[in-house]
Amino acid sequence: MSHRETAPNRHPSMFDVAALAGVSAQTVSRVSNGAASVRESTRLKVVAAMRELGYRPNAAARALKRGSFQSIGVIATTLAGYGNLHTIEGIVSAASTRGWSVTLMLTSDRAIGSVSGAYARLSEASVDALVLAVDARVLDENPLEFPPGLPVVVVDAGMSSRHTVVDNDQSDGARQATEHLLALGHTRIAHLGGPRASYAAAARREAFAEALRSQGLTAAAVIESDWRVESGHRAAAEIVDSGATAVFAANDDLALGLARALHERGMRLPHDMSIVGYDNSPAAESSWPQLTSVDQDFAAVGRACVDHLLAALDGDDELATRLIVPTRLVVRSSTAAPRPT
Repeated sequence: MSHRETAPNRHPSMFDVAALAGVSAQTVSRVSNGAASVRESTRLKVVAAMRELGYRPNAAARALKRGSFQSIGVIATTLAGYGNLHTIEGIVSAASTRGWSVTLMLTSDRAIGSVSGAYARLSEASVDALVLAVDARVLDENPLEFPPGLPVVVVDAGMSSRHTVVDNDQSDGARQATEHLLALGHTRIAHLGGPRASYAAAARREAFAEALRSQGLTAAAVIESDWRVESGHRAAAEIVDSGATAVFAANDDLALGLARALHERGMRLPHDMSIVGYDNSPAAESSWPQLTSVDQDFAAVGRACVDHLLAALDGDDELATRLIVPTRLVVRSSTAAPRPT
C-alpha cells in the first residue's frame, strides 16, 4: 500500500500523516495544535502530507488537549449594511491573525428568539466566545442568558449593562461632521438620519442636534429613513423645501442618493448644497464630487472584539465594559462655504 492509500472506508490517521511526512506522530500533533516549537520547514512538510492524504485533525480531540476550540461565534442579523459587513470582516481578520477561526450565524430577524436559536446552533459548532452584531436594544429589553464563563461582546452603539459593547465613536463622528459644516459658515443644516430603532442612528442624530444647540441653532430638517440610497433620493424634496444649505447624512448611501436627486433637479454640489456622509465607503471617494465622510475603523473594532474575548478567556477580570474606537472626518469636495445670498 502506498503512502497515498489507506484501508478501504478508513479515514487517514495521524500515523498515516507521520509516515508520509517522515516525522513522529507527536510532531504531527504539535502541528495540528499550532505549537510554535515546530520548525517551519517541518510544519510545511506535515501540512503538505495532511493535504495529500485529506487528513483533518479532530477538533474535539484538540479542544480536550488544549481546553479550547479556538473558535469565536458571531451572530448577525444582516450582512447588507456596509458597517455590519466590514465589522465582521475585521473580526475574521483579527481572529485569523491570532490563530482562531470564526463561525458566522445569521438570524432571520431581530427578535430575541431568533438570536437565542442562532446561539443554540452555534453551540453545536463548539465556540469559546461570542460576538453579537445585533441591536443591543433586543438584548437590553429581553435579556438572553448565556452559559456561565462564555465571554460575550456586542458590536453596537448602545450601552448594554449585561455585555461589553465595542463600537466606533458614533457621537464624535457626527459632531465632527456637523462642526465642519458650521465652520464653513452654514447655519441652515438638515439631518438625513437612519431608523429610529437604531442606536447608531440615534447617537448620530443626538450629537448633530447638540452641535447645533451649542451654537444657538436648530436643524433645518430632521428626516428618518432606512439607510438605503433610495431613501436619500426621496428625501431631496423635503430637504430643498426646508431651505437647508447643507446636509449631514447618517451614512454614505443616503448621502449619495440625495446627491443624485439634487443633480436631477439641476443643483450643483457643493455650490448649491453641501453634503457630509458617514462610513467613508469606497463609493464616497469614487463619487463626483467626492463625498466628505466620517471614517469608521472597522478593522480596529474587529481587533478590539477579539482582543477582549481572548483576554477574558485568559482570566483577565479587569476588562473594560465599553470599548470605543475613534472616528475621523475625511474632507473632500462635496462641502464648501454656503453661496452668498
